[in-house]
Amino acid sequence: MLMPLFSMAASSITYELKMSQPQTHYFEVEVKVTGIDQDQTVLQLPVWAPGSYLVREFAGHVEGEQAFDGNQKPLSFSKRDKSSWQIETKGIKELFFSYKVYAYELSVRTSFLDADHGYINGTSIFMYVEGEKDLPIKLKIEPANGWSKVSTALKQQGQGFEYAAEDYDELADSPIEIGNQVEFEFVAAGVPHRVAMFGQSNYDIPRLKEDMKKVVEAATAVFGDNPNEEYLFIVHNIENPGGGLEHKKSTTLQAERWQYGNERGYKRFLSLVAHEYFHLWNVKRIRPEALGPFDYQQENYTSLLWVAEGFTSYYDELLLLRAGIYSEKEYLKSLTSMMSRVENQPGSKIQPVADASFDAWIKGYRTNENSYNAQISYYSKGVLVAALLDMKVVAGSKGKYHLDDAMKALWKAYQKDGKGYTEADVQKVLEKYAKTNLDQFFAEIIHGTTNIDYAPYFEAMGLSLSDGAAKENNQPSLGLIMKEEAGKAKVRIVLRDQAAWIDGLNVHDEILAIDGVRVNYRDFAKAEGRLQVGKPTDVLIARDGLIKNIQVTPRAKNSHAFSLTAKEGMSKSHQKNKTKWLSK
Repeated sequence: MLMPLFSMAASSITYELKMSQPQTHYFEVEVKVTGIDQDQTVLQLPVWAPGSYLVREFAGHVEGEQAFDGNQKPLSFSKRDKSSWQIETKGIKELFFSYKVYAYELSVRTSFLDADHGYINGTSIFMYVEGEKDLPIKLKIEPANGWSKVSTALKQQGQGFEYAAEDYDELADSPIEIGNQVEFEFVAAGVPHRVAMFGQSNYDIPRLKEDMKKVVEAATAVFGDNPNEEYLFIVHNIENPGGGLEHKKSTTLQAERWQYGNERGYKRFLSLVAHEYFHLWNVKRIRPEALGPFDYQQENYTSLLWVAEGFTSYYDELLLLRAGIYSEKEYLKSLTSMMSRVENQPGSKIQPVADASFDAWIKGYRTNENSYNAQISYYSKGVLVAALLDMKVVAGSKGKYHLDDAMKALWKAYQKDGKGYTEADVQKVLEKYAKTNLDQFFAEIIHGTTNIDYAPYFEAMGLSLSDGAAKENNQPSLGLIMKEEAGKAKVRIVLRDQAAWIDGLNVHDEILAIDGVRVNYRDFAKAEGRLQVGKPTDVLIARDGLIKNIQVTPRAKNSHAFSLTAKEGMSKSHQKNKTKWLSK
């Protein structure tokens, strides 16, 4: 009989989560590990949250650690590194490790606790046994006094707030809302959906049920089937929201608390719903090969976030059109606005979108005053890449296929065995439906910063592209993006290769006067408009408490404001292409 090459460090893991004094912002956690068969057992806390590509050092919020055996005898332990605790477990079978976590950052990536509610993002709260993330897990939650609800996608076990997870990945991927949140349900695509609403707000539940159902069914139609038995939306209605984060069976969304009361704000919320819901296929099940199984202790690099996030951002607006929430005019305006935004950003000519993906860990989530000049977002540039590829597929197949067909093919190929895709895999699928080689497209637009000629793509859809900013580009510009501080005109961004960049104005400079005329934030634009292209002008500034005069030579404004209109006498083939592009 062959003996195993190693002993398992544990056979089961149970967590108890308490919050006895929520106003202090501390969660109390106890981890019980049984079946130990090693001299040392190591517990680790992740350093990042999947879906948010930044090392956040969650262990920095841990304190009050204690270790005991099954007889409550203290065990010695020490920190092995910044996020690992090594406990001496020689001769024992059962370990109890308790600690507190300070949680006072209400974002979709972190955890939060105060007198009103608690929110758990698992990677910032729950440690795991090193090398044994596959063990089944039990979780018992004891809400604070006066709290009666727990909302999570974890499977409930028995009575009360007890839950089970197949492994650590499922625990970490199942956010938890604890408090007295409002809950409602709807069924879409044959799947029950729950919504947990925290925070005072002006949302309309019947309307949300109807429109969220439309979004869910539009997303499901892309792939042909919905993989969930149930799904949970956790929504935080707060003053300063921060987007959403995807999970396999749920999502957490943040909304400005009063935004439901106007059409623009309401549709912005539905776009966020569409984005995070689309992720349950794209990223959570079909994913770049680097994004799973997760290494929670360090960066997980991929150059494919332009697919994972960019394509998802493309569909979040397109799904609203298909759901009847956007008109075609609204959708095309949204798309051309994104084109203008990307093309007006100097960083789009510096950083390829594949590099933006790979460097998310050091650049995307660590922006500074020069990021606008040196970087591009894989979200925004990814939208344009997806749109171009969608139109390329439609035109290449003569209206037979669109991007949905490629996404569905990826879904069928990669959903079952959990294997991730490579860039070559994505390109191969796209070429199959576009009926053309995409080497040049990938070299120039994905891995390069070649200027994109958008017009032919839209012409194949029967649309004419125009640039309304062209007539304004002879106007004088100092090449600055300004911000207001107590009425003062402060420099927020100095645009690469524009007048201020060349002549030496800096971020944080306060503009006091232009050509001897006093200016503030309100009248800065008018003062700039009175200048002449090529004629030097004196700009009086305050920098670091000192007054300086800097001579700047305005240049012609160079920006874009794209718009689309239907071509006159659109052919049947163009009409067919356009219908295929925008339809289910």
